[in-house]
Formats: sequence, C-alpha cells, structure tokens
Amino acid sequence: MNTHLLKEHTHKANTLKILLPTSTAGSLPKPSWLAQPETLWSPWKLQGEELTDGKHDALRIALQEQQQAGIDIVSDGEQTRQHFVTTLIEHLNGVDFEQRKTVKIRDRYEASVPTVIGPVSREKPVFVEAATFLRQQTKQPIKWALPGPMTMIDTLYDDHYKSREKLAWEFAKILNQEAKELEAAGVDIIQFDEPAFNVFFDEVNDWGIACLERAIEGLNCETAVHICYGYGIKANTDWKKTLGSQWRQYEQILPKLQQSAINIISLECHNSRVPIELLELVRGKKVMVGAIDVATDTIETPEEVANTLRKALEFVDADKLYPATNCGMAPLSREVARGKLAALSAGAAIVRQELLGKLIKQYKS
Repeated sequence: MNTHLLKEHTHKANTLKILLPTSTAGSLPKPSWLAQPETLWSPWKLQGEELTDGKHDALRIALQEQQQAGIDIVSDGEQTRQHFVTTLIEHLNGVDFEQRKTVKIRDRYEASVPTVIGPVSREKPVFVEAATFLRQQTKQPIKWALPGPMTMIDTLYDDHYKSREKLAWEFAKILNQEAKELEAAGVDIIQFDEPAFNVFFDEVNDWGIACLERAIEGLNCETAVHICYGYGIKANTDWKKTLGSQWRQYEQILPKLQQSAINIISLECHNSRVPIELLELVRGKKVMVGAIDVATDTIETPEEVANTLRKALEFVDADKLYPATNCGMAPLSREVARGKLAALSAGAAIVRQELLGKLIKQYKS
C-alpha cells in the first residue's frame, strides 16, 4: 500500500467521527464448509487452492455480516486461522509441532502444545496477505488481532530458552515485525490478545507490559490490548465459578496499563462480576467495553447492551468508549453470533442518541 493510502487509513482510525464505534473483540464462527462449527482448533475441511479460496470467501462473509449488523470497526473474524495463538506460531522457525507436550494453559486447563526447540524467528509475513485482502473489500476502519507475547509463551512448551521472559521478548520482536507490515497493508487498529494478563499478575507488571510495548514500537496506527476471561468453553466457565462474587483481577494490572503506550484497552464487562468502577483505573485511555456475553447462546436485547454501556460511561469518557464483545465468538453458532452483533450495534445506537440528545439540550440552554 502506498504512503498516501496508509496515512489516509491511519488518519481515519484516529479521527473516527462516530460516537461509540462498535467492534468485535475477536473471532466469529466459521462456515460449516470451511471448518467444524462451534469448535476451537477445528481442522480445515478444504486443502490447497480450495482452502485459500475458501478462507477468502469466509472472510468476505464475516465482513458482510459485520456490515449488515452495523458494526463500525470491522475485522476478518479470524476466518483464515485455526486458532488465535497457534496459527502465528506454526509459521515461525524454532517451534516443533510434531514434538508436543502437555502443559497447563492460563494455569487452569491442560492442552497438548508444540515445543520450542531452538531460536524463534519469522521468515516472512503471516497475516499480511489476508489483511491486504480485507483492506481491498472495505473502506471502513479495520482491526487486526495478534496474540500477545505472554499468551504466546503460555501456549507452548519451552525446551530452548528455559525462561518465560526471554522467550516473551523474542516473540515481542517478531510481533513488532508482523505489526509493522500489517500497518503498511492498511490496518487501522492492531490488537494484541492477552488473556494471560488476567492470570500472571506479577509477570505482567514485571515484564509483560514492557514486552507488549516492544511489540508496538514504531507503530503509527492505533494499538489495543484485549484482556478477558476467555472463550465460553467449559474450562473457562468452570474457572469463573471459582473467582467469587467479585472479579478484581483487572485491579492488579490496569494501573500500569494506564501508564503504558497502548492506546486502547479491551475488557470483559457484560454479565461478568468485574466491578464496573475498576474502569476508573484506566481513565484517559480508550476502552473497548465488552457489552456482549460470549459464554451464553442467549442473545442480549439492545436495552441490556445499552445498560452496560451506561454503567461504563460513569468511568469512561464518552469519546473514548468503544462498545465490543467480551471475547471472540468462534464457539457459538453463526445465527447466535449474528444476533449478538445486531444487539451490540442497536444497543450502542440507543446510548449514542441519548448522548447526542444531552449535547443538543446543553447547546440550546
């Protein structure tokens, strides 16, 4: 993409005129002809050129469904990747996917993961082709999600560096390379998914946020970090049941994130037990407020979404509030996901009108 277009798209993201711009936090369900629905790590049903074409078609569908729902900042819905972490890792040198180990992910459930056997490096871009394709399909601001360094190291067995921190710094450098090329392809917001930030609090504050800042070094587009309580799968919902009547995990990491170079912080709010007043800890930052529960098939009403946003507005400035989903929706059915996107858009519209009404009233008085 030429420099003029890059400046145009970056400028568009920074000066998005609409109040309360909506977006998804991450994945959308894949079509059944591409991969098994409602399943994480689902294998592809196509191969070769058919798979490439199928991914492009699925991306087009995901974009159209977001547009029909009225979503303002669109994404690829992660249609071209099997998993939000491992798809990036499988394109790197130094990681053996045949040599697998069982580890405890996010300190709560066991999974078979690949092994780091040597220095990690990236030979070529991983997502740039798909991001370029998405950019060609729309003039809307687009957001692209990458796994964060800490979540990457937590989804691997390290038999080379023998240090979570050392490996995280190496991944931060690789992510920075990928992010710069995504920006050049016309991506307006690059989001780093860090569910691990909700678990390893000492590491987050000691070096996790610093690694994240290394990953965004030199970027001119907007940057976001997404920190949630995970997909709506049993291991996560069971874990949530152990967290008590108030989920105060954010309290341990938000103060330092408020001081960080990250532009936008994406948090889980709707139907969670996160005290909404914790949003005050990042006052001044843009906040993607999760107003859609991805752990249930029940579709929110627009008024329920609006109510979550109204509560958030007590602690987030209106021009900095970005309504979003709590997490990705890959494990849900396409019908449910479509309904939730529409509810998000309609709920944001209700509050947008309320805010504009107040402004008009103030102006007239």
